[in-house]
Amino acid sequence: MTAKTRYDYLSGERTQFLDEAEQAAELTLPYLIIKDQYTKGMRHLPTPWQSVGAKCSVTLAAKLMQSMLPVQTSFFKLQVDESQLGQEFGPQIKSELDLSFAKIERTILEAISASNDRVVVHEALLHLVVAGNALLFMGKEGLKLYPLNRYVVERDGNGNVIEIVTKETIAKKLIEDQLPEDVLQQYDTVVDGSDDNVEECDIYTHIKRDNNRYVWHQEVHGKILEKSYGKSPVDVTPWIALRFNSVDGEDYGRGRVGQFIGDLKSLEALSQALVEGSAAAAKVVFTVSPSSTTKPSTLANAGNGAIVQGRPDDIGVVQVGKSADFGTAFQMMQQLERRLNDAFLVMQVRQSERTTAEEVRLTQMELEQQLGGLFSLLTTEFLLPYLNRILNQFQKQGKIPRLPKDIVKPTIVAGINALGRGQDRESLGQFLQVVSQTMGPEAVQKFINPEEVIKRLAAASGIDVLNLVRSMQEIQAEAQQAQQMAMQQQQAENQTAMMKTPMMDPSKNPALAGEQQPPIQE
Repeated sequence: MTAKTRYDYLSGERTQFLDEAEQAAELTLPYLIIKDQYTKGMRHLPTPWQSVGAKCSVTLAAKLMQSMLPVQTSFFKLQVDESQLGQEFGPQIKSELDLSFAKIERTILEAISASNDRVVVHEALLHLVVAGNALLFMGKEGLKLYPLNRYVVERDGNGNVIEIVTKETIAKKLIEDQLPEDVLQQYDTVVDGSDDNVEECDIYTHIKRDNNRYVWHQEVHGKILEKSYGKSPVDVTPWIALRFNSVDGEDYGRGRVGQFIGDLKSLEALSQALVEGSAAAAKVVFTVSPSSTTKPSTLANAGNGAIVQGRPDDIGVVQVGKSADFGTAFQMMQQLERRLNDAFLVMQVRQSERTTAEEVRLTQMELEQQLGGLFSLLTTEFLLPYLNRILNQFQKQGKIPRLPKDIVKPTIVAGINALGRGQDRESLGQFLQVVSQTMGPEAVQKFINPEEVIKRLAAASGIDVLNLVRSMQEIQAEAQQAQQMAMQQQQAENQTAMMKTPMMDPSKNPALAGEQQPPIQE
């Protein structure tokens, strides 16, 4: 069975999800999922009557992007599983390992920042929010995104990918040297009466799971390209099929827009009605009574402030008289917009003169806590495979040293874990504030260990405290040194003061004067 045949067969299962994705894209970002009739000549995309859907989709994708691949901090951490070794390391060895792991983390983060990974990941998150599905390929040249209308996927009962088929239209000259002679002859035809040959062809990539690895190849017109074979272990595969939400028994996911498609449709219809009604209400039309002595041409040619003969009762203005209906539609639109903003985590601060910074902070924290359910699947299906693939590539290229799989394990500290650390930070701050307000500031100094508080705050913020925060031993040694210096300075001051006493003055102390008198020369 060829890859094209398999693609056509699996497309039937995808039809329902693709139709929902196209409908969601038309109400938000039409360019994300383009229908086939648009790609075959007609490039006029539909324009929504409202921009709330686009704003909500972009905002949610940006929040997910900032939380999963933060710019300033690392989204993962390398740790040693001491349970596999059966022993514990000393502080010195742990410090050296932390320094080595930190260097590896910086190397990977710098490589990600220098590549186009963040751009492609943000585009993939947009597809997940709108269409619910996206496919990423981690090649040597960087990430590549496949929208839902360019691939099909099949999963087993546990949601694991067992087969993927992608479809692309590429230039024939890119693979001309790999095409068989009989396939090349199919392109040597005249197009539209000109002498130009067909310059594009459809290429299918077929990926299948074979036990603990993935194998793939590419086909053109049922012929396999010899240089297109590839394979990889399951845990470091370059093919990452993403879903926004998973449903048991379904091969594809559901997008966030699809969950609120009813509100978006209602908002779209009300926006269209209100815009068209407002345009009709804004049109100014004068009527003149047939029996009036004032001619319509006289009224039409009259300038601003002109004086014409006529009776005001014979001249009228056409009015729509739909102000109350427009007001009802506008209020419903505002309600729908508020519901959509809450669903897509668009922060709306209460507009008043007494809005405090604490209220803004609580609103933002509440929105971030809603991301927990969205992060769970993305952390498992994107961050872990993405990190494993990068670590595998860097170790093969020699950019980082080989890491024992059973001993050194990467831990994701972004996404849902970052939300947990933020909750720990908030709880610790509230605890210290309650203790200070209830028992007084002196209770905090008496009962709270400052070193442990600093360590927990740094851990909650994702900051490495190595060589940053001084230990209690260093503080005590510095205090002892300062005490010794103070004692030495005090002794020096005492000696200086003693030298200035009358007992030490030779003019007032005869004993010292006799000792210091020079011998009499004869």
